[in-house]
Amino acid sequence: MALFSFRRDTTAPTSASAEVEAFLKGYSIEVMPRTAEKVEDFRALLPKGTRVYIAHIEGTPIEDMVATARRIAGEGFDVMPHFPARIIPDKATLADWIARYKGEAGVKQALLLGGGVNTPAGEFDASMQLVETGLFDGFERLHVAGHPEGNKDIDKDGGDRIIMQALKWKQAFSERSDAKMAIATQFCFEAEPVIAWADKLAAEGISLPIHIGIAGPAKLQTLIKFAIACGVGPSLRVLQKRAMDVTKLLLPYEPTDVVAALAAHKAANPAFGIEQVHFFPLGGIKTNATWATENGGASGVPANA
Repeated sequence: MALFSFRRDTTAPTSASAEVEAFLKGYSIEVMPRTAEKVEDFRALLPKGTRVYIAHIEGTPIEDMVATARRIAGEGFDVMPHFPARIIPDKATLADWIARYKGEAGVKQALLLGGGVNTPAGEFDASMQLVETGLFDGFERLHVAGHPEGNKDIDKDGGDRIIMQALKWKQAFSERSDAKMAIATQFCFEAEPVIAWADKLAAEGISLPIHIGIAGPAKLQTLIKFAIACGVGPSLRVLQKRAMDVTKLLLPYEPTDVVAALAAHKAANPAFGIEQVHFFPLGGIKTNATWATENGGASGVPANA
């Protein structure tokens, strides 16, 4: 398999392309064991140093998760497996998973989240409980989940009171932890709700860096299905509007507009809380990686990320 070239275009970029290139620098991407199996060699697709999250869907054997982490780490990438609280039955299981990841794949990073399961498998219901076990002490990096458009599984009234309380707790924990922490968010399709949410976090004293979730290129029907399943709210209208345009209905969606809008806002407001982009490759890992490369996302993880 031929390697993609990550050399920069030597022609002078436009202001917009320079903004997008800066915004995409050090992007991360999410895979699952079954999607990772379709990739012959991640080195042929991703820039050196890319952080690869490994999503843990309920029912996926831990052996498959660890094997995927070991394989991707062996290809030279930093792996960050998910730890969904509600699918972990007890502290002993959590300790076993962590030991396997560390021992077999050298894992030093983790995404802690509640998990999209209605009924917890055991004693854990929220990511804060995972933190409180102390089992993640010594990890170099811990990420937590963010929901720019809310999460009705947590705040059932459609508000954000409980989510905000949890983020403030995590902010306080980050200030006494040696681990680097950040908020990795659900994917969105519109910049305005994201900007408003990030500004609200800052106003509430939450300064954890934000790694904003972006859905990669995919068929429109695929994105609408995932958006509904994942509870994406206000920005779903972007897809609905596109679906009503017969000239665009059969064309694959690309995140060009939302990325450009967020990149422009970040360029104009350097202190804006979004630090990096995190891709959900809903239309395929290769398709997403190719789009990122073509739009300037060819640099690995920054030293401070």
